[in-house]
Amino acid sequence: MKKTDAIIIGAGPVGLFAVHQLGIKGLKVVVIDNLNKAGGQCIELYPDKPIYDIPAVPECTGEQLTSRLLEQIKPFKTEIFLNERVDEVYQEKDNWIVKTNNKNQFIAPNIIIAGGVGSFEPRKISLKEAEKLEGKSVFYSVQNKEKLRNKKIAIFGGGDSALDWALELSKHSTITLIHRRNEFRGAQHTLSKIKDLEKEGKVSIKTPCQIQSLDNEKELKSITIKFDDGKTEKIQTDVMLGFFGLIMKLGPIAEWGLNMDKKTIEVNSKNFETNKKGIFAVGDICSYPGKLRLILSGFHEVALASVECFKRARPNEKYKFEFTTSSKTIHNRLGKK
Repeated sequence: MKKTDAIIIGAGPVGLFAVHQLGIKGLKVVVIDNLNKAGGQCIELYPDKPIYDIPAVPECTGEQLTSRLLEQIKPFKTEIFLNERVDEVYQEKDNWIVKTNNKNQFIAPNIIIAGGVGSFEPRKISLKEAEKLEGKSVFYSVQNKEKLRNKKIAIFGGGDSALDWALELSKHSTITLIHRRNEFRGAQHTLSKIKDLEKEGKVSIKTPCQIQSLDNEKELKSITIKFDDGKTEKIQTDVMLGFFGLIMKLGPIAEWGLNMDKKTIEVNSKNFETNKKGIFAVGDICSYPGKLRLILSGFHEVALASVECFKRARPNEKYKFEFTTSSKTIHNRLGKK
């Protein structure tokens, strides 16, 4: 069993910044995430899409933000356990025991749940042919837009993700935007730009219709869509992108006896502790009056939660707030001269 000062569940931006906030206070942590890479939703859903609300960073992608956060926590040499799910949590005196599906066990006085909206997976096309081609020519997120250059791409969905990628990928590829309704849910200004591109013949919009079949043997060459009036149309297609939303799953967290409000965890906004002493919730998964689901809000939440974590991990030491600009102790921990 590995003993540490805090166990962070979730390696998204907020979880990674929690490593920093605990690290500069001299606390050792481990991070556990059920995805195969750090970055959470930023990496899984929009690695190439720009983010505009990170202070002092005018624009960055989800992948860039993740890389910078990983660079920031390098001095702490934190162990990150990926492809690993927390299955069991129980209390032992003033500590919490965490067991994972990979048979790892950890003990710490603090647990920080930074699991975003819990485990999530995209809603998928309910066709066997689509399942066989998943990861080859059928995708539910864009990991590398350069690989989609000069392709015939069918994009399914009516929200911001579908509209944003239709607009972005139309710069170098032939786009067909397909939605089951005539009305789109995404931003109106993006839709207006796409309709302008439709007039120019750069984008084709098909509504109201749904996928009927993928016409393929070993590789995707065309798809057939069916309109609400019963008519069908075959469309030459190299790649399909489906943006049907996500299925959210809290998983074992829902069974830990925490105060739940729908799919979020209620916390005390003084230190973001849950109803269980020593278990904290930060980021999208927590709720409190005035909560804003922004990355920068999560950064603020872990900064305050880390103070309470220090008090629990070092009960015989008095917490002393120090500015990072002037603290020699913090400079040493960061490897700065």
